[in-house]
Amino acid sequence: MDFDAVTNELYSLPPGDFTATRNERVKAARAAGDRELAERIRGLRRPTLAAWASNLLVRQQPEEAERLLQLGQALRQAHQDLDGEQLKELSAQQHQLTFTLARQAGQLTAEAGHRISDDVRQEVQETLHAVLADPEAAGQWAKGRLTKPLSAPAGFPTPSGQPAPAAASRRAARPAGEVADLDSARARRRAQQERLERARQQVAKAEQELRDCEEELAAAGEEQSRAEQEQEQAEQRVTDLTRQLQEAQNDKQRARQAARKARDRTRRLDRDVREASRQAEDAAAHARKLAEHPGTKREAQNQKGQG
Repeated sequence: MDFDAVTNELYSLPPGDFTATRNERVKAARAAGDRELAERIRGLRRPTLAAWASNLLVRQQPEEAERLLQLGQALRQAHQDLDGEQLKELSAQQHQLTFTLARQAGQLTAEAGHRISDDVRQEVQETLHAVLADPEAAGQWAKGRLTKPLSAPAGFPTPSGQPAPAAASRRAARPAGEVADLDSARARRRAQQERLERARQQVAKAEQELRDCEEELAAAGEEQSRAEQEQEQAEQRVTDLTRQLQEAQNDKQRARQAARKARDRTRRLDRDVREASRQAEDAAAHARKLAEHPGTKREAQNQKGQG
């Protein structure tokens, strides 16, 4: 059993099938004596619907996935080069491609028997934006093993960490009041983005806790199933042994009755033998007496003389 093969199998499954299949692979690895592999497989976490849909894109649309990765490289390079024209062109491609891929993800999940909501599809699209903006996120997504959606950043950073020169010049050209309003709006957006990020982290934590609980529940269910099976087997053994005991008792009773009948017959035959022996002795004694009687002797001599 290979860890990468098991991982690829698990993250291609719908989330509802993940835990049961993972537990089966853990048991198989333990049965094969590979406890280290079993623990590695056990450590795999079930993906959310959005993560699963994102993984499906990578696995079933490899050409589109490669196109997104290349677009991300080009966008990040354009940001570093402060190439406004290139950014404008690539940004249009970015919105079109992420929208199209998010819709394809919905189609793929529907074909797999699980329709996703608009909110989940939005999480998929935000994951795709994160792939475009962050090379690390792109690497995670390209493996097709996400467990939760990725958060899209507010924007791409410039090399110096400061606003691009073109944006800075437009800022300086605006009236002070408008600049203040823009700063306030940006501050509100940042605060909103931070709240949104905290909320997403809380959701991710809650989903992780839910997955852990579901895994514990599945493990407890398996343990209960094994215990009930062992109980059923024990009860069947008790039933079999009880039946065998009853049959043995019946055999014992029949043997006892047969032995009693045999003893009775033996006693009767013994009496009959003794009686027959007594009668034989009496007959022999009577015969001897007759043979010794004088009249019997003369008759015997006469018969001898006539002959």
